[in-house]
Amino acid sequence: MRYLRLYKVFVLQYLKALMQSKLDFFVGLIAFFFTQLAGIVFMYLLFEHIPNLNGWSFDQILFIYGFAQLPRGIDHLFTDYIWILAMRLVVRGEFDRYLLRPINPLFQLIAERFQPDAFGEILVGLILVVTSCTRMGIKIGFFNSIVFVVSIIAGAIIYTSIKLFFASIAFWTKDSIGLLQIVYETADFAKYPISIYDKTIRFLLSYIFPFAFVAFFPASYFLGKAKLLTTVGVEALFAVITFKIAYATFNKGLTVYESAGN
Repeated sequence: MRYLRLYKVFVLQYLKALMQSKLDFFVGLIAFFFTQLAGIVFMYLLFEHIPNLNGWSFDQILFIYGFAQLPRGIDHLFTDYIWILAMRLVVRGEFDRYLLRPINPLFQLIAERFQPDAFGEILVGLILVVTSCTRMGIKIGFFNSIVFVVSIIAGAIIYTSIKLFFASIAFWTKDSIGLLQIVYETADFAKYPISIYDKTIRFLLSYIFPFAFVAFFPASYFLGKAKLLTTVGVEALFAVITFKIAYATFNKGLTVYESAGN
């Protein structure tokens, strides 16, 4: 409860600051919508010339694409400030302030920034999922609604864990933003059926950077193409494993951190 109250304080402070630059917020939101629209238009034009993509219809790919936006949006909404760890907190010695307060450093890092423009990402994802389900006649019942929520949360944890792991490398290298950007950009491949890629990329997306378990595999379950345990079940397992590894790496990094005075 203490951390929930503290988180509320952090968020309210950030929102007050954000309201002083409303234009930046709306420009960012509009830019995101246009970026997503461009991707959807590209898919639509592609399917104007082909009936399916390796056995996947336009609506099925639209569902996977929309599904992928949801956990990524939640990760963006709550934990986007982890990027700053990779970018400048260590190299400039700015991480000192997180060690001076009697509060968990990772909690402080996450709570310091709340990204409301991520609501655009979540909204686009919901629109695409609902639209594609309607067009395909898919009805998600009560049980699968619970599975859906669990899958989105597990996916968000995987996103955050991967980001935290590679951001924490900055404790040893001073900054890791380049590496984190490369890894995070591979997530874009998971917005589409990974069966369209060769074996190397499929292995990379499944077991090295498990973004496929954030979107493609759980989406396959809801599309009736895979079983629950081998998709959402494995996704939940990956969420636990990746977070434990990432958090352990972060804590180990704290022990080697050299403050600004050093």
